[in-house]
Amino acid sequence: MDNIKISYKGLGMSEYMESDAEFIPIVEDDDYQQSVDDDIIPQELPLLPLRNTVLFPGVIVPISIGREKSLKLVKDVQKNKGFLGGVAQKDHKVEEPGPDDLYKVGTVAKVVKVLEMPDGSTSVIIQGRKRFRWSDIVETDPYYKAKVEVVEDIVPGDDEKREFEAVVGSLKDLALRIIKSSTNIPQEASFAIKNINNSSFLINYIGSNSDIKTAEKQRILEKDSVKERGLALVEHLVREVQLLEIKNDIQSKVKKDMDQQQREYLLQQQMKTIQNELGASPVEQEAKEMEEAAKEKKWGEEVEKVFFKELDKLRRLNPASGEYSVQHNYLQTMLDIPWNEFTKDNFDLKRAQKILDRDHYGMEKVKERILEHLAVLKLKGDLKSPIICLYGPPGVGKTSLGRSVAEALGRQYVRMSLGGIHDESEIRGHRKTYVGAMPGRVIQNMKKAGSSNPVFILDEVDKMSSSFHGDPASALLEVLDPEQNSTFHDNFLEVDFDLSKVMFIATANTLSSISAPLLDRMELIDVTGYILEEKIEIAKRHLIPQQMEAHGIEKGTVTLSKKVLGYMIERYTRESGVRELNKVLARFYRKIALKIASGFKVKKSVSMADLRELLGVEKYSKDTWEKNAVNGVVTGLAWTAAGGEILFIESSLSKGKGNLTLTGNLGDVMKESAKLALEIVKAHASDLGIEQEMFEENNVHLHVPAGAIPKDGPSAGITMVSSLVSIYTGRKVKPRVAMTGEITLRGKVLPVGGIKEKILAAKRAGINDVVLSAENKKDVDEIQSIYVKGLNFHYVETIMEIIDIALEK
Repeated sequence: MDNIKISYKGLGMSEYMESDAEFIPIVEDDDYQQSVDDDIIPQELPLLPLRNTVLFPGVIVPISIGREKSLKLVKDVQKNKGFLGGVAQKDHKVEEPGPDDLYKVGTVAKVVKVLEMPDGSTSVIIQGRKRFRWSDIVETDPYYKAKVEVVEDIVPGDDEKREFEAVVGSLKDLALRIIKSSTNIPQEASFAIKNINNSSFLINYIGSNSDIKTAEKQRILEKDSVKERGLALVEHLVREVQLLEIKNDIQSKVKKDMDQQQREYLLQQQMKTIQNELGASPVEQEAKEMEEAAKEKKWGEEVEKVFFKELDKLRRLNPASGEYSVQHNYLQTMLDIPWNEFTKDNFDLKRAQKILDRDHYGMEKVKERILEHLAVLKLKGDLKSPIICLYGPPGVGKTSLGRSVAEALGRQYVRMSLGGIHDESEIRGHRKTYVGAMPGRVIQNMKKAGSSNPVFILDEVDKMSSSFHGDPASALLEVLDPEQNSTFHDNFLEVDFDLSKVMFIATANTLSSISAPLLDRMELIDVTGYILEEKIEIAKRHLIPQQMEAHGIEKGTVTLSKKVLGYMIERYTRESGVRELNKVLARFYRKIALKIASGFKVKKSVSMADLRELLGVEKYSKDTWEKNAVNGVVTGLAWTAAGGEILFIESSLSKGKGNLTLTGNLGDVMKESAKLALEIVKAHASDLGIEQEMFEENNVHLHVPAGAIPKDGPSAGITMVSSLVSIYTGRKVKPRVAMTGEITLRGKVLPVGGIKEKILAAKRAGINDVVLSAENKKDVDEIQSIYVKGLNFHYVETIMEIIDIALEK
C-alpha cells in the first residue's frame, strides 16, 4: 500500500507550523516494519514518565515537556539518536514521580521532532517502537535509567487467523461508527483507519486514540497476545458506541424540542404582532371579559382580592405555557360558582303540602319537617337550613323525595352519590397546582345548581369507605356541621365558601356503618317500609300510570282492582319499598302490550287467574295464622328488610336429663333469649304449677321454622316463654294471638322496634290479639287508626301477665 502520512496539523499543532509543514509517515509497511526489526535496543534505557498518556508501538504522539529532567532526557536522546522508554504514570497528579509511581511495562520510542513553542514551552513528537518491561533503576540523576527487557508481541497463528481477522474487522467497523457519531473526532481519522492494513498497528493505533482511561489503556498494552489486545478493545468500543448513540439520541430529541419551542415562540410573536395591528389581543381580551364578569359577582372582599390577584398573574403568563391553562381554569371556576346568589323560596305552605302529597304517599314525618322549616323561614326570614338524614330500607323513595322538596321550596335540586367514594379529595378537591386538578364534588354540584341555596341530596351516605387517600366521611363533617359549613374550605379554591343556606338531605339504608360524629350532625328521620295498603295506593297513584305510559297502553284499557293489586304485592313481591313491585308491573304491562300488538282481545278487568296466567306461578306465599291443636306452638312477630312477618315458635318434650336443644338457624342473641326463657320458666315453676321433676326428667327442643333463613334479635323472648310454659303445663295457646317483646331474668318485658311493620303483618295474617310491652304503646299510637282497626292490644310489664292473656285456662 501507499505510505500514509499525517502532518503536525493532524497532531493539533497547525498554528505553530509553516504552510509547507513537514509530513511524518504513520506507517510504511515493509520499510517501517524492517526498521523496527533492525532496531538494536540497549539493555538500559532512560525512562520518560508520561502523564495521561500510554504510548503504543508504531504510534506517533505529541507530548508537552514541562519537567527539567524530562527536557534534558529528550534532548540527550535526540542528540545521540538513541531510544527512550515511555512509561505511563499511575497518578497524573504526581509532579516528581519515583519508580513506584510508574507502570512496569512501557514502549521503546524514538524522538521524531522537538518543537520550541512561542510561549517558551517545548513539545516533542515521539514514535513507539517495541514494548519493554523495566526492572532495576541503575541511574537517578539527571533522570531515571533502568534495565529493560524487550517484550515481543504474540501474533496469532494460522489456526487463529480467521478469528483474528474477524476481531480486526469488528474493531475497524466500531472505530468508523464512533468517528461518524462523534463531533469531537475529525473525519480525516476515518481515512487513516480505512487505509491501515497492518493488523497489529491498527489495534495499537485505535488503542492509543480511544477515549479510555489511562489504567485501562495500560491493561491493554500489557497484553502480550495481539488478539487478546484486540478483543479488549472491541469490548470497550462496543460500550462507547452504545453510549454515543444514546447521547446523540438525547441531543436529537432536545434539539427537536427546542426547535419546536422556538417555532411556537416565533409564531406566537407573529400572532401577537398581527393581533396588535388589528387592535385586539385574545389573551388580553379574555382577561378583560373575566374582569367584567367579576364585577357582577356578589362575592366578599377577601374572595374578590384573591381573584384579581390571580387575574394579574394570568396576564403575566405566557399563553403557551402549561401554567397558563391551570390558572385560566382556576379563574373560570371561580366565576362559575354562585357566590351569594340565592333563589327566592316559595312560602306557600298549602302549595308545598300539595306537591309533597302529589309525589309521595305517606312519609308524614319528612313532609312535616319540611313544612316546619318553610314556616319558620316565612316568619323569621333567615334560618340555617336543616341537615336531614332519611334512613330506611331500599326502594321507599328516599332519594326521589329530594326533587319534590326542591320543587315545593322553589329551589334548585342537585344530587351527589357517595356510594363507593374512598378519597377525601372527592369532597374537598385537589390543590390547583396538580395537573388535572379540579374542585371537590360539593363545589362542582354548587356550580351545577347555579345558586347558593339548593336542595342537596347526599345519596348513600352509609356506603362511603376510607383508604390511604383519606376518610371522606371525616371530610363531610365540615360540610354537614351548621356551625362550620358557612366557611367550607375547598382545596382547589383556597378560599371559604358558604354552605349554610344549602338544605342537605342525606339518605342511608342503615346507620350502623355511619360514624358517630357524622350521625351527631344530622337530624335522623326513620323512613319505614310501606304497608300493603300504602303500596296499593302508591301503585294506583304513581306506578300504574307511569308503566301504562311507558308501554303505550291507553288509560282505561286495563284496570287492576285493589284486591288484585294486593294479591300481586303479597304473592309476587317481598320488599319494604316498591322497587320490585314496579318491575312486576312493568312485566305485567309488557304482557298486555304483546297481546294488544298481536291483535288479541284484552280483558278490561283483570282477575287473579288472569294475573297467574300473565305473571306465572306465585313467587311467595302469604303468612297466615294457623290453628294449632298441639301445645307449645306460639305465633310471634318479626321485622325484616321486606317489612313485618309472623313466625312460629315450636317446643316439644322428650325423655332425658333436662337438656335444651335449639334449631332453626338462630343467631347468638336469639339463642340467649331461649336459654333465658327456660331459666325464667324454671324460676317461676311453682307459680305456674310445674313440678320440678318435669325439668329434670325431660329434654326440651325449641324450634323456629324456615331453617334456611337466618334469624336473630331479642324480640322473640316472650314468645319463647309462652311456648315453654305451654309445653310444660299442657295449656294450649289461645287462637289468633301473636306477641313480641324482650325479656329479662327478673321476668320483666322490655320494648322492641319495628312495631308498625309487625302490627301490620299481624293484621294481614288474621291475628285478633297482639301482646306488647307497655312501653311500646307510644309506637302504636303513632300508627293511623285505619291500619289497626280490628286489633286488640294487650300491654304487659311482666311475664306472668302474658301467660294469662295468651294461654287457655
